[in-house]
Amino acid sequence: MNIDRKKTNTAFCSFVSQIQEPEITFGNVYENIFDQYEEVVIQALITSFGLDFLVQDRYGGDVDTIHNVRQISRDKEMTYKNVGNKNSYNNRGAYDSHLYHSDSRYIDKNREIKIQKESGTLKDAYTGESIARNGKIDLDHVVSAKEIHDDRGRVLAGLKVEDLANTNENLAATNRHTNRSKKADSMDKFLDRRGGEYTEKQKENMRKKDEIARKSYNAKVNRVYYTSKKFWKDTGAATVTLGIKMGLRQALGLVFTEIWFTVKDAIIESRKNGENLFKNIAKAVKKGLENSKKKFRDIWRKFIEGAIAGILASLVTTLTNIFFTTSKNIIKIIRETWASFTQACNILLINPDGYSIGERFVAAAKILATGASVVAGSMVKQLLATSSLGKIPVVGEILPSFCSVLITGIMSCSFLYLLDHNKKIIKAVEMLNKLPDIDKFNYSLKKQGEILDRYLAELMNLDLETLKKQELAFATAVNQLSSAKTPEEVHSFLRTIYTDLGMKLPWEGYNDLGTFIADKNSKLVFE
Repeated sequence: MNIDRKKTNTAFCSFVSQIQEPEITFGNVYENIFDQYEEVVIQALITSFGLDFLVQDRYGGDVDTIHNVRQISRDKEMTYKNVGNKNSYNNRGAYDSHLYHSDSRYIDKNREIKIQKESGTLKDAYTGESIARNGKIDLDHVVSAKEIHDDRGRVLAGLKVEDLANTNENLAATNRHTNRSKKADSMDKFLDRRGGEYTEKQKENMRKKDEIARKSYNAKVNRVYYTSKKFWKDTGAATVTLGIKMGLRQALGLVFTEIWFTVKDAIIESRKNGENLFKNIAKAVKKGLENSKKKFRDIWRKFIEGAIAGILASLVTTLTNIFFTTSKNIIKIIRETWASFTQACNILLINPDGYSIGERFVAAAKILATGASVVAGSMVKQLLATSSLGKIPVVGEILPSFCSVLITGIMSCSFLYLLDHNKKIIKAVEMLNKLPDIDKFNYSLKKQGEILDRYLAELMNLDLETLKKQELAFATAVNQLSSAKTPEEVHSFLRTIYTDLGMKLPWEGYNDLGTFIADKNSKLVFE
């Protein structure tokens, strides 16, 4: 092998100098604030606004909850998220009071209070008054059977009306006048209508009785539904869907950001050199896509970050809607919060870019600050959209979005500038950077390994990509041979390895390695 000594010495000196000062740069990368923050802000704007159509937020989230379906008749924006749940409610059947009054539990309770009345120990469950032996009484459903029949939450849980209506907590013996005046009204509605007929103490007792019955009723409905396969199936589907959409949004955001900066450079070059602008833009878009392919790992990492954020956001949204209804704006805030939090955790815990300790905290803070800016922008958009300005034709459509993006951009730049230029923060970062950091050491070794690869490639006059492929091939071969447990597997792996490398087997002509070894006259031939 002929080696150019002059070239070798030059390459070696270059390698040594790089080892002494590894190519690791931390801290500010750009010369001024706009260049420094442009990538962060552009990517935030692309993902949070330009690509937000990929994630269609729904009023009340993506999963039906007991709380939300009960709002459907009162809230025009609320709808069923699962068509099957809507069909179940529409097909619940007609209300039949005879069905609930002929139930064995209702009959047994009636028999029990009749015995109490005849013994003179029965008291009105609502008013607390003693009922005479010859008094006329009724057994009332505290939460009326009609209300239970029409309750969307009850239908969602798949429970029977008679099982909920005829419980001890929901059956109350009262005078006939109260029962027949109340009809199918709730206690609050009844007292609003006929409350003047009762004392304050009696009304308080009636409301307490209603509260106990409803608490027991809702506990059963919630327990059955939120532990059902239907709920968890819908929750799982919504979680996976949002995770994929958020992952896709984050990944595409990185791709489009790469394209944007490539196109930006092309526009600047066209202006300087007087070249064809549109032709250069077309080339830049193509080049941007090619650059994105080279950053597959970064894109995949963004996808995973987005997917995790989407999954967490979906779970939090569903959990929140169990207690109160979330608007589209709140859902977006939850999504952006989790997206920022996930990215920040990735930087702090995994540290894929090899930041030192201080810079790691600053980078995470920048992500959280940008996320907070997006949230603030979303809140401004919602505020303007619901104001009188949002009702003006054309202006009402453009102004909220414009102000949202403007607020996000200004706040992002301000926060990021503060993080990089505040003296106290800079001092704290410098102190943290002095602490021992294994991640920084590992990153340094990785960079020196890359330098060594380039040096060897230059020394051997090899293409760097070819060298990397060969390294991968040999590493794969070693792993395969290490896992072999029988001579047959060894022979099979060796044959595959030699074939992949385009080499002839040293025992060519023999069926297997064992036959070759058994032949005393055999010889290994390497070509």
